[in-house]
Amino acid sequence: MNARVDGLTNPGPVPHSLRDAPSFIEAQFPVGRVSAESFKERSAVQGQLLTTLGTYWKGRKPLILVRATVLGCLLPATEDALGDLRVFLLLMGMDDTTFARRMTSFPAKKVDPDWPGYLKVIEPGEPPKWRKSLPKVERQALLAQWLLTLPYDRRLDLCLRPEDCPERELLEGIWDDVNSHLGTTARSVHELVRQLGVMRFGHPPTLADPFCGGGSIPFEAARIGCEVLASDLNPVACMLTWGTFNVVGASAETRLAFEKAQKDVAAAVEREIAELGIENDASGNRAKAYLYCIETRCPKTGWMVPVLPTFVISKSRNVVATLIPDPVNRRYGIEVTTSVSETDMALAETGTLREGRLVHPANPERDGVALGVIRGDYRGEDGRGANRLRAWTKAGFIPEPDDIFQERLYCIQWIEKGTVDKARQTTFFSGVRDEDLERERKVEAIVRRNIEDWQAAGLIPDQPIIPGAETARLRRERGWTYWHHLLSARQLLYFALVSKNIHELEPRMQTALYLNLAKALDWGNKLCYYGTGAARESISHLFSNQAFNTFFNYGVRASRGLSEHILIDLGDLQEIHGSAVVSNRSALDFQDAIDIGVSDPPYADAINYHEITEFFIGWLRKRPPSPFSDWIWDSRREMAVKGTDERFRSDMVAAYRAMSERMPDNGMQVVMFTHQDVAVWADLAAIMWAAGLRVTAAWNVVTEIAKPSGAGNYVQGTVLLVLRKRLTGTKVKKMDIEYEIETEVDRQLAVLNDLDNDWTSERLYTDGDLRLAAYAAALRVITGYTHIDGSEIGVDIYRKLAKGEKTVIRSLIEYAAEVANNKLVPDGFPETLWRDLDPASRFYVRMLDVEATGATKYADYQDFARSFSVQNYHLLMESKKANAASLAGAATLKGAMLDGEGFGSSHLRRVLFAVHKTMQKDDPKEGLAYLRTTYEADYWGHRMKLIEFAKYVSTKTAGTRPDESAAADMMAMRLEVDRL
Repeated sequence: MNARVDGLTNPGPVPHSLRDAPSFIEAQFPVGRVSAESFKERSAVQGQLLTTLGTYWKGRKPLILVRATVLGCLLPATEDALGDLRVFLLLMGMDDTTFARRMTSFPAKKVDPDWPGYLKVIEPGEPPKWRKSLPKVERQALLAQWLLTLPYDRRLDLCLRPEDCPERELLEGIWDDVNSHLGTTARSVHELVRQLGVMRFGHPPTLADPFCGGGSIPFEAARIGCEVLASDLNPVACMLTWGTFNVVGASAETRLAFEKAQKDVAAAVEREIAELGIENDASGNRAKAYLYCIETRCPKTGWMVPVLPTFVISKSRNVVATLIPDPVNRRYGIEVTTSVSETDMALAETGTLREGRLVHPANPERDGVALGVIRGDYRGEDGRGANRLRAWTKAGFIPEPDDIFQERLYCIQWIEKGTVDKARQTTFFSGVRDEDLERERKVEAIVRRNIEDWQAAGLIPDQPIIPGAETARLRRERGWTYWHHLLSARQLLYFALVSKNIHELEPRMQTALYLNLAKALDWGNKLCYYGTGAARESISHLFSNQAFNTFFNYGVRASRGLSEHILIDLGDLQEIHGSAVVSNRSALDFQDAIDIGVSDPPYADAINYHEITEFFIGWLRKRPPSPFSDWIWDSRREMAVKGTDERFRSDMVAAYRAMSERMPDNGMQVVMFTHQDVAVWADLAAIMWAAGLRVTAAWNVVTEIAKPSGAGNYVQGTVLLVLRKRLTGTKVKKMDIEYEIETEVDRQLAVLNDLDNDWTSERLYTDGDLRLAAYAAALRVITGYTHIDGSEIGVDIYRKLAKGEKTVIRSLIEYAAEVANNKLVPDGFPETLWRDLDPASRFYVRMLDVEATGATKYADYQDFARSFSVQNYHLLMESKKANAASLAGAATLKGAMLDGEGFGSSHLRRVLFAVHKTMQKDDPKEGLAYLRTTYEADYWGHRMKLIEFAKYVSTKTAGTRPDESAAADMMAMRLEVDRL
């Protein structure tokens, strides 16, 4: 690195001056702020920059996280750790100096009423207002000061994301400080990135991502100045990545051409639909949505019955469907009624489908008939489940008359004539009339006449569905065997017209509009759930999650609604300051020279992308324009890197070894992966060791959004595993490496705690972050060796492991976890007691501390349970809801898990039972008697420890369980005054 001399002009970047310098991300990483920013970006949902291309690839990492990672790799770690941190935060727009520039306009009521008092006046009964006498410029300056007094996550509620702010304005005035610290001459982030590349590698940095997926890593790296090599085995991933550069990152001129092309296609299709007369009724109303349901014959009664989970159609307008029995034809008519009473709305909540059984008025048996009976479920010769559903044929697109499951249109939402403009349109729901059914038959006739020609021309799919973990259900649940079976006749006609019009464009526009077609397909199929929310009704999209969920009722958008998804709004112009090459190839075939690798590999089959993307491949594979024509339009399942077994580990080793061999000795890799199990990333560390890499750091960043309903538990952290080449390797004895691990853990925690204390009053690092950093410290030690006690560290990577078998690395990781856990004593708990706690008691004590801070995320409980190796931690919990989790208190535990080994005979468990006894009669007498009897002669030797436990429980439950807190306090005081 360049020496800086006061009074002398900065000489600028010197090639290779940072060749051997450690990177910022290896020494520190402000995960608190990066997590908050990443979470804010993910919370924008459809407002994220790259989701405009389609939301069906869920695994995109936040752009802010990618930027932080790339800068973290390029920036040096110097002896001035605080200076390094400040420069990093300045460049990210997270430093106080830059943060205030992100502030948006907000009403006076959002400002704390007592700070500063002269900002606003509060009239009785009125909302706060800005003081008129205060000029706006002064007001904004005062607000900026107030903003910086807030916790970081609350600041974000009042601010833009960094990418929404013009870089020139956001980073104005920082460059003298940045350049002085780094010895650079940059005036923009992309100039700095390229200069740092020269200082490290002798040229602008080349970054590779061989698992490019949705394209966020390549896009952001290229946007800030890297030369990027992106590749993926999956052509849909390549298409999305190509779109980030060539659509989202297109020039202004190309964008205009693209916008015109997509409007032309949408308008052409709309004209053709209008000419066919299949979406307008006799009164001139135009269809907005069609609601369908499955209909089946009840084996008990012989009646055809609509299978409807609910009769509610619209909660916002009190619209319901009512079954009208038709005894002559042994079926039901469906009447749609608007503005029914609240009583009728409540009755309509329950339809004919109740807990997997078909219940209807004509069947006197109130528990109905199981759907499994109707399908004819049975166990096949191969032991797998099967049924009597007919397999649909290649030319089929609707059920045959004798099929078990029929499809029935039961309601239409109309746009009233004369209110076509979306902002002012009036809609209403109606039942299905004869003229509506005539239009249905007309659409079916058009598709029947043309389906073979459309398939031959590649306008709609002719590709069979290959059974797999996710795809087999389509055949099992509906009889669908080809990809076009997932679309209704109306949808097939619409998308055939879209495909035809796209293929009539000039080649460059054809390529771009493949992304539009894929996006619209996600929103136009029979796996789109129809929801009846309190505020409004909505039709979801297929990949609202990453599964092929079939529904008994579903919504079909009319052409106007589908065309909204053909029109992609690209937002502000994006500048790509580097370059990018996208290749459709396996990560195992990586052959290019690189400086940095950043990747988000598949792991543990979290999402079966190789299967679900076949839905799109079926539509796009026959006539792809250049450069897509050079790609293999097949998921190549057999080549996909997936799973957790020895073949997966072998493939991963091969992929990362290929990259490692093609980067310089001072090159770096960062592996991002999202998984709840710490053991999973320990396995990943073993893979990286076998690939010739050594771990230099690991950080846990919050990136995922917990469901607001609290109905499920979702992964919330992304681990960044930082690696370099293992240039040398030596042998070591286990007892020696354990000592090294403990020393390195101590050093790592000391560094991070010092930064925490010196930098800011808010905590940059949580206990979870510190614990993960401790694991990384252990991995740094482990992966630097080749043999431990004569055994090669990675010898087990290629063989099948026995159930519960521990590899050398796994055993040492567990040791590191124990070391780290011994260091991370909860606030207020006696350090002398911590080391002797059993795992379950340690978990309980830690979670009492976590709960006292107001945290209620189930993921935290899972994380700490794994850290402390507590298998049955759920027995210690009262609630396991995603965002409302809690420990079982003394009153809930009562006498459960008392006695026995471990937690049952621990001091903590016995104190909790004594507290329970105290709560029963508001008197510690019985609790004290229980403790005296249980410990017998040992009571006096343990009394002081029991007092500490009681005090701790009292302190930590004061806000969460005040009755328990009071009882524990009484118990502690009674123990203190107890005498012989």
